[in-house]
Amino acid sequence: MGNREDLLIGAKRCLLDKGYGRTTARDIATAAGVSLAAIGYHYGSKDELLAQAMVSALEDWGAAVGEALTEAAGVADPRQRFAAAWDRVRRSFVENRGLWTAQFEVMARSEDTPGLRKAFEDAQRDGRLGLSAIFQGLPEVPDTEDEMARGAFYQALLAGLAAQWLISPEQAPTGEELLRGLELVSAGVLGGA
Repeated sequence: MGNREDLLIGAKRCLLDKGYGRTTARDIATAAGVSLAAIGYHYGSKDELLAQAMVSALEDWGAAVGEALTEAAGVADPRQRFAAAWDRVRRSFVENRGLWTAQFEVMARSEDTPGLRKAFEDAQRDGRLGLSAIFQGLPEVPDTEDEMARGAFYQALLAGLAAQWLISPEQAPTGEELLRGLELVSAGVLGGA
């Protein structure tokens, strides 16, 4: 690996361990085993490097969740599959608490950092398509309005579940509770039993 890759790995480690606001350029350089000047040379600034580190960490999480949801994809009943998938996502928060804490911190700061905001905007579209694919048990989905809408729904559920879990893991809804909520909301909005 070269300095650029070492910096990205070091920045991800710092982001997850210390958070966005407490990570210094020196922390990243030390974690990467490179000089402080390498950050400017390869990424332009610490903020740009941390933005790329966040996107990379989210991609890593997406791949891990995709693997975890492969099990749920084998459940024949769609209701049981939905509940099982969300329980697996919920369990992923335990291993990725630092990522979710950092993500909410970064979102709150994104208005002050144009590069960070742009990175999140770019990742959001890919994230929606990725979530749509993951929850359907597909390797990928086409970039259509329907798939974007499906992905936006999953993204909203995911962000809400993550926020609730960060505040109180015990009170965050289970897959069964999310399924029950979906059934109630669907009946109220779309009609039916």
